[in-house]
Amino acid sequence: MNLAALSLRDLEYIVAVAEQRHFGRAAQACGVSQPTLSGQLRKLEDYLGVEIFERSPRGVLVTHRGEEIIAQARRILAEARRLFEVVRVGAEPLTGTLRLGVIATLGPYLVPFLLKPLRERFPALQLMLHEGQTRQLVRQLEEGELDALLAAGAQGDSELIELPLFREELALAVPRDHPLATAPRVMAEDIPMEQLILLAEGHCLREQTLELCPQRLRENAPELQAASLETLRQMIAAGAGVSLLPQLAIQVGALLDDMVAYRRIQGGRFFREVALFHRPSFGRIRDIRLLRTAIGEILDAQSAVTVLRPGSKIRD
Repeated sequence: MNLAALSLRDLEYIVAVAEQRHFGRAAQACGVSQPTLSGQLRKLEDYLGVEIFERSPRGVLVTHRGEEIIAQARRILAEARRLFEVVRVGAEPLTGTLRLGVIATLGPYLVPFLLKPLRERFPALQLMLHEGQTRQLVRQLEEGELDALLAAGAQGDSELIELPLFREELALAVPRDHPLATAPRVMAEDIPMEQLILLAEGHCLREQTLELCPQRLRENAPELQAASLETLRQMIAAGAGVSLLPQLAIQVGALLDDMVAYRRIQGGRFFREVALFHRPSFGRIRDIRLLRTAIGEILDAQSAVTVLRPGSKIRD
């Protein structure tokens, strides 16, 4: 086969359809018309002699052989992006575009602290923020779709480099009329496990809450779930239960704060630790470390969280 017949654009089409599972949305994501994308993929499948996608009225399915091709396409695109990273290594630090992923339980509360100071320090930096759930963002980082990721907790099953950044307390959030709202102090054993509301599957804060409150798994009470931290806060305000909220989410505040009380928990290790992650092969590691230092200095000046210095361990 002639490699000239295969373009990076074709691989972008393949990955877009695999992610969207819809030709129209994939075409929109790629900035082309649906007939253009569909026709090019047909030509590519004919050339390779492999059906990558199974088309049906119910949607788009990936074939068994297609899974292998899509995985390889992602790897090739990641290496192609690395070519540009290598070229930028010698440029002025923190200039150009940097694609930063931020987990959904952190982004709305951390980003307001960072945007203006970062723009003042690095005016030539174009920070493109991508918010989502941890697993999705880790995959995007591993496959080269992101340059770095701000996430909580270790990513033990990946080869990503982890730069500890800060520690934030997890407080117990209860309705204002809850008995714990006015208790002299709140101990770990005081947490009413049967009332504990969890975030939906996919949020790392859900897993951290269950690690800190393993008794919740043994409760027979029906499980209440929230899709986001703000929905969780609203459910607490409505008296549906209690939950653990990170310090930054508490400090940024919300309209419901007069209906929710936040209590420090004594007698336990109720905090989460946030790190900046990047690929070992990333060509702009100097930029990532500069970004880590800048974020730490900004948060330190705000006294928002406990900043972890370079060399800190993410967990004691």
